[in-house]
Formats: sequence, structure tokens, C-alpha cells
Amino acid sequence: MAIEGIEIHATAVVEDGARLSPGVKVGPYAVIGPDVELGEGVYVGPHAVIEGHTTIEKGCKVFQFTSIGAAPQDIKYGGEPTKVLIGEGTQIREFVTIHRGTKEGGGTTRVGPGCMIMAYSHIAHDCQVGRGVIMANAATLAGHVHVGDFVVIGGLSAVHQFCRIGAYAFLGGMSGVNKDIPPYLRYWGQRGNVYGLNLIGLKRHGFTREILKVLRDVYRIVFQREGNMKDAIEEARTIYGDLQEVQYFLNFIEESKMGIPRAGEEENGRP
Repeated sequence: MAIEGIEIHATAVVEDGARLSPGVKVGPYAVIGPDVELGEGVYVGPHAVIEGHTTIEKGCKVFQFTSIGAAPQDIKYGGEPTKVLIGEGTQIREFVTIHRGTKEGGGTTRVGPGCMIMAYSHIAHDCQVGRGVIMANAATLAGHVHVGDFVVIGGLSAVHQFCRIGAYAFLGGMSGVNKDIPPYLRYWGQRGNVYGLNLIGLKRHGFTREILKVLRDVYRIVFQREGNMKDAIEEARTIYGDLQEVQYFLNFIEESKMGIPRAGEEENGRP
């Protein structure tokens, strides 16, 4: 049926209280809970379930058999009205699960805008996923993970709870992450290492040759020279500390609570 520009399939269930904006389309057998808000033009595919206090901003596409806003997989969760927020234009593919937050974790799981969350991926409670993030098939974030803008996470990768991944980082497929991954870098492996700058990603996002040269020098100072990392950070800050990109990189490392991976051996620029 169609109501004021909203298309709801006859077999879908949209509970009283749900707020649907113009242009929303809800497919067969989808379920929309009473505390859900769907922005303008949101598409919800067949058999998708969206529940809890979930807000999905305009232009998002939620494909079939997804589950968004379900209770977190946390034994301490007591039914508090926590939230999921999905930013504008994000695509959530088949069989993705995104759980709402917990009281202890701040109460909100956030994704987007402009993300691509591919099939079978999981985003656990209280995760904070930045803009333009790509999670390839079956990538998994445990609770409280923070992912910076424009990160790419390869398929079948898993990120341990409370870890942080800095902006523009790239994680190779089947990686296991139990430490913080600094921004701009490539990471690969089971409890793996970093392998230099994510040059392809940085170039795609408009980083200039001058900035890339500086970041490469900073990486070498911090990760490839012998000696104390604290001293290396201070050296890099003394030389390049006036640049915003360098400040972000060095501050991220200094603020790490989970630790930072070591640098792996590179061969012709590849791990």
C-alpha cells in the first residue's frame, strides 16, 4: 500500500509509533518497531527487522534479512532504551547485524554517514563508526570499537572490543585486530603488523604528494628507527608537529590504551 508517498508492502509489519518520512519503501515481510524513525527515501528490503530506538537517516538502503537495533549481546544489559543511529546515505547489505548500545558504553551505536556495510558484517553495541567506512563481507566489530573516517576493513576480519582504528587506515582481509591501528596505515594478519602508509586510499581521498612525503617520514621515524617510541614521537613532533595530519597521527598513538602493532617487513611496498 502507499500512504502519503510511503510504500509499505501488504505483508510488512510497521508497528504503531514508528515514524516514516516521505519516500520510504518497506519490502515484503519486513518488521519496523514502534520506536524506529526512518528518514526520507529510506529503503527497507524484504524480511529486514529494525527495532529498538533506531534512527536511520535519509537515503539509506537496508537490504534483505538485516537486523538493526536488537538488544546487545551483553549479559549486563537490562533492557535500557539505548539507541542505534545510522547516518545519511549508508548502505547496509544482506544479513548485517547492528546492535544498540549499552548504558555503560554511552548508550548509542553510531554508523555513517556514507558507509558501505557489506553482507554478513556485525557491528556490536556502542561501536562508533565514522563517515565513509567500508566493511567488506563478514567483517566483525566487537563492542565499544571506534572506527575513524574512510577506513576500509577487509572481509572476514575481526576487531577486539575497545580497539580504535584511525582514519584512512586499511585492514587486509582475514585480519585479527587486538590493538589500536594508527591512522593512514596498512595493517594485515592475525594479531598482525602495520606495513607503511595506505597510499592508495590516501591518494583517492586527495592527500597531496607533499603531505604523503611528510607522513612517510613520520612513519619511518616512529616505526622503523631503533630506540624508544616516546623519543621517536617527540622527534617527529619537533620536525613536523605544525601539520594537522601529523598531530592527529602522533596524538592517536600517545592516547592508545590497547597498544600499537609493530611494523612488519615490507617488500616492494607490500606486506
